[in-house]
Amino acid sequence: MSCNEPSPDLFGNVCDQILPKMITQATAKDWFDRRRAHIRPWSNFVDQRRFSRPGNFGDLCKRVTRNVEHFQSNYIFIFMGLIMYCIITSPMLLIALAVFFGACYIIYLKTLQSKIVLFGRELSMANQYGIAGAVSFPFFWLAGAGAAVFWVLGATLVVIGSHASFHEVEGDVEELQMEPV
Repeated sequence: MSCNEPSPDLFGNVCDQILPKMITQATAKDWFDRRRAHIRPWSNFVDQRRFSRPGNFGDLCKRVTRNVEHFQSNYIFIFMGLIMYCIITSPMLLIALAVFFGACYIIYLKTLQSKIVLFGRELSMANQYGIAGAVSFPFFWLAGAGAAVFWVLGATLVVIGSHASFHEVEGDVEELQMEPV
């Protein structure tokens, strides 16, 4: 098979080359599948009868801790949904991402043919992706990627923090208290 012919698993090969070496496609898929398997029912997640004001600060802390543990997968999917919303609603951010991933794909195709040499020096993969980042940096800056990151983080903290604070703990039973001796 020549370099010009597409391989049967071209997408997998490209993902393996573009993503960092420590995160393989199989590892990412396994993590994603585990998260999906541990999603709590969305009907319980949004059940309005389960929301109330915590009685005191200790109750608030207990709710947040337990709800973050209990609904962790749901919260991750909310975070990913907010990221997708931010990307889709910002055309300039879409263009910046397209430029970055396009540059990474071009680097991948070039390295299939031969090693990339600049000023008589062979460039490592880290150098090549650094160049891709440098080329796409102005597009990310124009798109306001920094503001988008902080918007996603802020929205995530508000949504998840509010839910974890006001959602009653599932199976709220009093824990055994140890008496000091």
